[in-house]
Amino acid sequence: MADMFKTWRKATRLAQRRRPLSAAMALQDLFKPGLSPAPRKRSKPQSRPQPTRPPPGSFIAGNHKSRSGVIAYRLYIPVGSPRRRMPLIVMLHGCTQTAEDFATGTRMNRLADELGFLVLYPEQSQKANFARCWNWHAPENQGAGAGEAGMIASLTRHVIDLCNANPARVYIAGISAGGAAAAIIGAAYPRLYVAVGVHSGVAVGDIQTLQSALTAMRGKRTAQPAGKLPRQLPTIVFHGDQDKVVHPSNAGGFLHNLERAGMGPLTMRTVTGTSDGGRAFTRRIYQEPSGKPLLEEWTIHGSGHSWSGGSPLGSHTDPAGPDASREMLRFFLARRRGG
Repeated sequence: MADMFKTWRKATRLAQRRRPLSAAMALQDLFKPGLSPAPRKRSKPQSRPQPTRPPPGSFIAGNHKSRSGVIAYRLYIPVGSPRRRMPLIVMLHGCTQTAEDFATGTRMNRLADELGFLVLYPEQSQKANFARCWNWHAPENQGAGAGEAGMIASLTRHVIDLCNANPARVYIAGISAGGAAAAIIGAAYPRLYVAVGVHSGVAVGDIQTLQSALTAMRGKRTAQPAGKLPRQLPTIVFHGDQDKVVHPSNAGGFLHNLERAGMGPLTMRTVTGTSDGGRAFTRRIYQEPSGKPLLEEWTIHGSGHSWSGGSPLGSHTDPAGPDASREMLRFFLARRRGG
């Protein structure tokens, strides 16, 4: 307001001095629009840097930290286009094995190059178990969100993000303690994993101590709790009928759980054959009424506690048996979430 009166007086004086043009220019200052402040530039939110997918054909080692703990792993990225959204197979080794040893014995990396999928090998720490066994018998490792199950699920999600894997095609498998752990983790995370593979392992049950685990492994499993189970993930099982570590009768636990889930009447067909290495086998396929296989159970005759058809360069393998790795992949890759 003070500036307005000052301008008015100045214009009046100029008019009195017979300078009308100057007076008019002074008055124009009263009607100039005020300068609006320059608009502030909005700062763009900084986006998180996207993880870099390892190059094709690489077999990397790493450690993953989650709220459940830290876990080591090996990850194989197959040869081929880095833009493909590939399936992911999670492979859990057995006691005394390492991730690299298990990769060698199962030949999964070679099959990954052939068929196009990622392979993740979580590795148990000797601090957690001196023999590198997964502690599947302990209650703290059997539920979602904690323990070894939580670490492996978190690692799985990390690799899905890292490699832009197809979340509708994620599978988990293992041998022995790793097979039992795979069954438990698949049951705990049915929205993460699509199917389960168990070689020479134990089905999910009421096992919460080391003693009850040893009892089950000897084929003297305690009575199962009554009641209906949730829907079971499609599962493929391999077991040698001469297994002296985990009794072959444990393979029947998977059918028992399937029946308890009440997923309708099952039909069963049996296929017999002999591998190129001379091992006879019996394959039982349990299907729901629509014909969709829910459980595939392989009995390898004359085989012990070993990965059937595995490489002799790895531990706990039976090169003479049918190729469990290839058969698991056939079973897995035919399935996707929502399909």
